[in-house]
Amino acid sequence: MRFTLSPDHRDYATSLTALLNTLDCDAATRAWSTGNPSPGLKIWRRLADQGVQSLTIPTHHGGLATGALPPSDRTSATSAPRPSDRASAADDRPAGHVASTAHSHSTDDRASATDSRSADDVASRAARSSATDHGSASAVASFNLSDSARDNGSPGNLTSTRDGGSADDHTPANVGDSGANAVDTVVAFEVLGRFCPPGPWTDAAVLPLLLDHGVLASVATGETLVSLSFPPYVPYALDADIADARYLVDGTRLRRFTPGDALSSLDASRRLFEPVPGADVGPALAPAGAFDLGALLTAAQLLGAGRWLLEASVTHALTRRQFGRAIGSYQAVQHLLADVATALELATPLLYGAAVTGEPADVSAAKTACGDAAHLAARTALQVHGAVGYTAEHPLGLRLTRVRALVGAWGTPAEHRRRVLAAIAP
Repeated sequence: MRFTLSPDHRDYATSLTALLNTLDCDAATRAWSTGNPSPGLKIWRRLADQGVQSLTIPTHHGGLATGALPPSDRTSATSAPRPSDRASAADDRPAGHVASTAHSHSTDDRASATDSRSADDVASRAARSSATDHGSASAVASFNLSDSARDNGSPGNLTSTRDGGSADDHTPANVGDSGANAVDTVVAFEVLGRFCPPGPWTDAAVLPLLLDHGVLASVATGETLVSLSFPPYVPYALDADIADARYLVDGTRLRRFTPGDALSSLDASRRLFEPVPGADVGPALAPAGAFDLGALLTAAQLLGAGRWLLEASVTHALTRRQFGRAIGSYQAVQHLLADVATALELATPLLYGAAVTGEPADVSAAKTACGDAAHLAARTALQVHGAVGYTAEHPLGLRLTRVRALVGAWGTPAEHRRRVLAAIAP
């Protein structure tokens, strides 16, 4: 089966990219880190005009989603990761299956690489060759992409191509045909990951799965900033001091909270606070589905950040000269970039496949794979850039810290690997 984004999806990603290219997201992120949210809030509202915050909000609240809730809320033991490894999240490095798989798939490229081949040639070649492995990568997540199983309100329906395509060629349903779905949201969040704008983007996207209230209308227009705490997976509240709406998921209940002590974060733009529980709001509509969506959108941001890191590394390798030649002409650098390109390409079908199926194990596979690939991209980018990558003025540092923070957000790699294991070996 060949899974491709529709032209509408690509056009939407292109329009968001064009808009964000006109905004100084890096400056806004740095200002946000110092307690000045004004530039970041302008970006928040500009993207609301483009419908980003509306993608998961149902139409009766002014959003674009025909139905925010998943087909059914999954409350089984495998629907959410266990919290036992959360305390060790800081030491949980995302290395493993996907990274090692990417390494093995790049062996043929290494054998045929020559000094005359530029770094971008090798990276693009690795990306093209890895496309043939998408079938095996999808099998890891146990995808079930049949039309009959997924045409009943799944997060991202598939429709067969009709213009000369085979029965195995599929394209996600368009926003204009059936309203926004999880694939549309993943497309937008992948772009957000590339540009690294500040703000609780995932919190706003997840809220409609927890609450059916008029506040969603103001979230859709960008007037309301949302901060969400989801213990034990999201124990601290992001940007709670400036949020207009604060909610705490307390088991199956939803409560308001007030921000307590401020906490330090590896990513200074992710300003975390201890939530102090307040008044009970009512039952949380679909907490398990909300967690899955949060993990999926975090994975999308990781993939977007990883792609930015690869492109920045390739550009630097082609322009940085050492010993009279571009460093990208050296095979050692080419191999590093080829490994990153392969890892990102292998993670991509897992991400979009999880957006289509909405299955917990698929979401966890995507979160793990995208985290592994982005972490590899970050390490490689720092190695390729050298000392300049450590400077505060270089945009590389913003993505390095963002990737490291998001790897452990909405479930650690160990928690998500456990959930995949429980699904394939019950």
